[in-house]
Amino acid sequence: MIFTDAHAEQMDHSDPLASFRSRFHIPKHDGGDQIYLCGNSLGLQPKSVQAALQQELDDWAKYGVEGHFHARHPWMPYHSELRDLLAENVGAEPVEVVAMNSLTVNLHLLMVSFYRPDSERQAIIIEQGAFPSDRYAVESQIRFHGLDPDTCLIEIAADPETGLIAEDALADCLREHGHRVALILWPGVQYRTGQAFNLEAIAELGRFYGCRVGFDLAHAAGNLPLQLHASGADFATWCSYKYLNSGPGAIAGAFVHERHAHAVLPRFNGWWGHRQDTRFQMGPEFKGTPGAEGWQLSNPPIFAMAPLRASLEIFHEAGLPALRNKSIALTGYLEALIRQELDDVLRSVTPHVPAQRGCQLSLQVRAGRDAGRSLFGHLMQHGVVGDWREPDVIRLSPTPLYNRFSDCLGAVRCIKQWAESA
Repeated sequence: MIFTDAHAEQMDHSDPLASFRSRFHIPKHDGGDQIYLCGNSLGLQPKSVQAALQQELDDWAKYGVEGHFHARHPWMPYHSELRDLLAENVGAEPVEVVAMNSLTVNLHLLMVSFYRPDSERQAIIIEQGAFPSDRYAVESQIRFHGLDPDTCLIEIAADPETGLIAEDALADCLREHGHRVALILWPGVQYRTGQAFNLEAIAELGRFYGCRVGFDLAHAAGNLPLQLHASGADFATWCSYKYLNSGPGAIAGAFVHERHAHAVLPRFNGWWGHRQDTRFQMGPEFKGTPGAEGWQLSNPPIFAMAPLRASLEIFHEAGLPALRNKSIALTGYLEALIRQELDDVLRSVTPHVPAQRGCQLSLQVRAGRDAGRSLFGHLMQHGVVGDWREPDVIRLSPTPLYNRFSDCLGAVRCIKQWAESA
């Protein structure tokens, strides 16, 4: 029943968020729309981005340096225009968030403050198979402190059968090593498998064992309903070019819990982190802005922030609860189609329980890696865009702002075509 055009069209017709698709540029293939299921890697461009960028170009042309004060969106306080929208998107207080830098830069800056190894606590816990940039950053921070990653980097392995990290794996690790752990750095969503984690439970574990806790939310921001303030995590950072649709290399976001807002913490200082009321007195002594903004280094890149503002305005209009409801329905529909039509062809390594995943399904071809590469090439050739992650995973991510149920049906039909011809 579900493998019909009529069924998919009926669900698209009754979708309360269907109109948001028209707010995005959909890449073309053979004269029609691509089936773009790659928002987990690069989100599509909101049509409002062009006007947002053009406004800043026009104001630069019109005002020159006075655009800092007289632009339609004055550049001097521009980052503050994003504050409430960012806070809403990740479940934070406005004082806890800032848009700045890139994810890995933010990760380093925040670890300067929150990874403070001493004679007893020197270790960092991450998941085995973490995104390479995270592992590089963590290993280099350990070496920076004159320590050895072989003893100070603890990696929690996934279950070899499921490829997923067991719910109690972190607790088991902390029972053994908690006394020597300085920092837990954990993903909101594991990039390769799509497994989502209970951030509040992880932060609570960290507090119990006396560890700092930080989150990499690259695959969670804009994908899952986050409650960073309530989680009690010390810090978090995320990129904005995936589900937040802010363009390649987009400016990232950072979160520092408000309990640290006025704390005197080690940090790498820059002038834009200085208190706003005395910043332009150009004094030699750094006095940090309370909250996450105190971690800023340089004045904000306006042309990088304009696309993020345009995207966050769409999220605000659509509403995170409605987006999550559609995400669950879309991903569930894609999974149901695969189970019904392709169970002998594909295996999903993403959890089946909606609360344990976002909108990503990570799929393996049962015939093996070479067949997986063949399928991936077939999909791309026919305008079904996902991505490949070594050694053998195809990621498909139906995102609720611009994907349709008919996209999921089209993708499964394309896979069936490949399977029947293989």
